[in-house]
Amino acid sequence: MMKIALIGCGEVGNCYAEAWVAGGHRIVGICELRQDAEMQARAQSFGSALYAEAGAWLQEADIVVSAVFGHAALAVARQALPHLRQDAAYADFTTASAADMRAAADVAASAGIPYTDVAIMGAIALLGARTPLLCAGTGAEAVVAFTAGCGAPAQAIAGQAGDAVRLKLLRSIMTKGMESLAVECMVAAESMGLRASLYEVLSDMDRTPLTTFVDSFVRSHVLHAPRRLAEVREAREQLVEAGLQPLVLDGVERLFARTTQGIEAARKAGSFNVPDSVEARLAWLTPLARTS
Repeated sequence: MMKIALIGCGEVGNCYAEAWVAGGHRIVGICELRQDAEMQARAQSFGSALYAEAGAWLQEADIVVSAVFGHAALAVARQALPHLRQDAAYADFTTASAADMRAAADVAASAGIPYTDVAIMGAIALLGARTPLLCAGTGAEAVVAFTAGCGAPAQAIAGQAGDAVRLKLLRSIMTKGMESLAVECMVAAESMGLRASLYEVLSDMDRTPLTTFVDSFVRSHVLHAPRRLAEVREAREQLVEAGLQPLVLDGVERLFARTTQGIEAARKAGSFNVPDSVEARLAWLTPLARTS
């Protein structure tokens, strides 16, 4: 049985506290700014004391879990870490920035305490404690073993604290970008009475693994951006003609235009010779993406 101290008992903290208690662990204390009757009752349901701030009570815990708002995570870690036992661990389940995660990990390292950046890779409103977790940092393997034992699928990755949250946000670029494109495209298809037919012409994408599909985009983009830019502009005009506002496609057009300008500049300089590999083409595209 693990003794757990929970800092922050909102949606995330409450969700995992329920899973930990069900898994046979004990919540020795909950730290919350809220001290109202509802939070008192929540703490009581876990058989836990409710505290307003970090303190000596944290020494009872084998693992301290932070589930506060991301902007407060570093300050909370700095307040809590001095109170932990030397054999305890600290797991940050917040949405703090990678820089704040690494700063907190440095504080933990100076105290000799394992620190884990835990990224929740999905919406707990859908899967609850079964939402996949990604863990990075000096305590990642131990946190994976602990959370997996409570039914939360978790994976440790090589790297330092902050890398898990970075991967989560990189994934968000892909998923939220796909979501916004899907909304813009499907609204247009529905308004034109072509949604069912569109599903048919998109079916070929189902036959290719996503990562292979993405790599093929990167490799071919460097060669075909100028031609594809013209097609993007035609697609944009079609949306405008249908009385729709192309928010996402505007960004797509800007990206293709940027690559096209880079290709034209490289050809004028006689230096456009990019090997056909994902690594080489990303290396060529990256300077175009950097802000001046």
